[in-house]
Amino acid sequence: MTDIQLPKGYTLRSATMDDIPACVELFNAWAIKEMGHRELSGEEIRTEWSSDEFIPEEDTRIVFAPDGTLVAYIEAWTRNAPPVKPWIWARIHPDHYGLGLGTELTQWAERYALRVLDILPPDVRIANEVGVDSRAKEAHELFKNLGFSHIRSFYQMRVEMDSPPPAPRWVDDLKLKPFDAKRDLEAVYRAEVDSFKDHFGVVEEPFETGFPRFAHYMTKTENYDPALWFVLWDGDEIAGLNICRPRSFEDDNMGWVSILGVRRAWRKRGLGLALLQHSFGEFYKRGVRKVGLGVDASSLTGALRLYEKAGMSVFSQFDKYEKEIRAGKEISVQSIEE
Repeated sequence: MTDIQLPKGYTLRSATMDDIPACVELFNAWAIKEMGHRELSGEEIRTEWSSDEFIPEEDTRIVFAPDGTLVAYIEAWTRNAPPVKPWIWARIHPDHYGLGLGTELTQWAERYALRVLDILPPDVRIANEVGVDSRAKEAHELFKNLGFSHIRSFYQMRVEMDSPPPAPRWVDDLKLKPFDAKRDLEAVYRAEVDSFKDHFGVVEEPFETGFPRFAHYMTKTENYDPALWFVLWDGDEIAGLNICRPRSFEDDNMGWVSILGVRRAWRKRGLGLALLQHSFGEFYKRGVRKVGLGVDASSLTGALRLYEKAGMSVFSQFDKYEKEIRAGKEISVQSIEE
């Protein structure tokens, strides 16, 4: 770890599961300064760190100030299959800006991500990715100074309901059926993959790794409620789905739409709007008046227009950057294939 240069008195090591409370405190101190609200919960961090694709003792570095306070953190995700887009994510405590910690840690993560070169075929393009809320000006300057280029923006959209939302209008003989994880989870995963294969940046992955990850993130958390999994069936095939969480990680009073997708053969029938309105209605019945979701600001499938039609508006913007490790064949989705 001596390849990371720190100010005098600061110390460095890898993170362990025992560090989660201190990490959450750091992350939210940064978020409150930059965005005005908390960012993450211990539950979300624990779910991420316990996934098969993350080893905190290898994939993180954390920095302590001379008084023992945790003041900086970075992680690099390089274990997904295939790892053509290593994801780098860091947080610096606002009281310790300007010391070069962000630069040193990000450059460490870039060096660490080179490990994927030994895993991937030599003709495949590889690029590190980073991203941050548009309001975090210092982070944007850091990315640009390190040679990262902006490639995409994403919105968080919200709706606030002061009266019951419009009832959904279902078409044809499609039916919503209660979700049963033992019976439906694999079918829902396959439908989700099919629904999102047209989305920018998607990289096709083997079922053997994708399905366990989906099950881990979506069901192995306290923020899982199968009653909020709305699956629309056309006979024995899934036409569309809307998977919601009881609350967002940044606001306990906001419901969250995690996945809303309609498979290509069933598009242009109003199913996405109907599924969204149905979830709004269910949240309203529960006393939840605010619902949010994330969307590609330049969605290839027109999702932004759908959410605006449902009465949602942009609350915040997240900007993604990349820095090429190796030129080659781009295997992530860049446009819709007809």
